[in-house]
Amino acid sequence: MSTEATLTLTLDSRDEAVLLFGNRDQFLRLIRDALEVRLIARGNTIQIEGPDERVVEAVRQGNDVSAGPSVTFVEGARHVRPRTDGQARYVRAMRDSDMTLCIGPGGTGKTFLAVAVAVSMLRGGQVKKIALVRPAVEAGERHGFLPGDITAKMNPYLRPLFDALNDMMEPDQVKRYMENDIIEIVPLAYMRGRTLNQAVIILDEGQNTTVAQMKMFLTRMGNGSKIIVTGDVTQTDLPKKTRSGLVDAVERLCDIDHIAVVYLDESDIVRHPLVQQVVRAYEEEKPRRKKE
Repeated sequence: MSTEATLTLTLDSRDEAVLLFGNRDQFLRLIRDALEVRLIARGNTIQIEGPDERVVEAVRQGNDVSAGPSVTFVEGARHVRPRTDGQARYVRAMRDSDMTLCIGPGGTGKTFLAVAVAVSMLRGGQVKKIALVRPAVEAGERHGFLPGDITAKMNPYLRPLFDALNDMMEPDQVKRYMENDIIEIVPLAYMRGRTLNQAVIILDEGQNTTVAQMKMFLTRMGNGSKIIVTGDVTQTDLPKKTRSGLVDAVERLCDIDHIAVVYLDESDIVRHPLVQQVVRAYEEEKPRRKKE
């Protein structure tokens, strides 16, 4: 027969509680249903009540809400949480800083977690808009050679951002938000001359910007906004001898208050286990030869 257990947890601040539960506790029921326990939230204190095995299992699986939104996001009916220490540092940086520059190899969740934070802030009423931006430079291709109008030409470049969004939200909701200009997915060149207020502005593949493009993008930041730039500086597709805007920005901005620089590495890769080994192999100066 199960016995009842009670666990009281404290978040770092009331702001973290609002991020986790949403304005007026709008996410509280979803969290209760997912954990199959009773939750009582008062200020920045959370009390978990239920069968002892459910309370223990919730904590054991990493659903311990004491870590707040730096560990668990509730988006719709699913949980999105960092899976490595590096990812947790990245999420905290995005929460705590007005501008975050994140560098790391593919598969470390740079874009996915940035979109998760943006969607969480949008649903929590902290921002009114999400702008997802990408430069149109990929492995020697130029969009002028692709068929179709500008939307069709840009789709291959913006597809990863659509994929991340659709992992967070129902496609119909994504479509409604885009139709109402609440979520905007836009090529970098289209950001010139704009200022975005109360928005999360994410630049993906930032290593493929020039210094001038990066300066242009970072100065689009308006009041109440956050900027997040992600990139893998080992995968730059710029012309030879062209300095990466992301590398330049990290060097220029790393000592400025409210700007965070986060480095992720192969230990933060959460794709297929072989991806870590592939990244490690390409980082070696000389390829290893298979022993006879």
